[in-house]
Amino acid sequence: MATVTLSVDGESHTLEVDADMPLLYALRDDLGKNNPRFGCGLAQCGACTVLIDGTPVRSCVLPVTAVNGEITTLNGLGSEAEPHPVQQAFIDEQVPFCGYCTNGWVMYSVAMLENNPEVTDAEMRRQFAGLKCRCGSHTAILRAVKKAADTMKV
Repeated sequence: MATVTLSVDGESHTLEVDADMPLLYALRDDLGKNNPRFGCGLAQCGACTVLIDGTPVRSCVLPVTAVNGEITTLNGLGSEAEPHPVQQAFIDEQVPFCGYCTNGWVMYSVAMLENNPEVTDAEMRRQFAGLKCRCGSHTAILRAVKKAADTMKV
């Protein structure tokens, strides 16, 4: 067992965990976060993505003891009353079909647009190359990201 202190969505949490336990399990099981989600468990789909100091990270394979930085989950981006521009764009464009993968797409979009709201279609495709959506909402996702980019340019 190891004692870790995690800063998640602006709050500090001290946990007793197995040293090699994935961050995803700490977030979901110990802290009760319903996003990120368990998808493949192999860092191949993106459903488990969180931001650590603004960088997207697949939490299903990252040992909780290796985390060093501020963790932001989907819940930490915005609120229902004041969603992040990416969250609002996903709502406006009615992106989710089943919604299972949405966490990964939103987190990668936020990281990308906060670094460069002038992103091109080619850059978006490159950034999203490792994300999976089995419902096929890719066109709606791209529309939403472009809408969020326009909002964030201002």
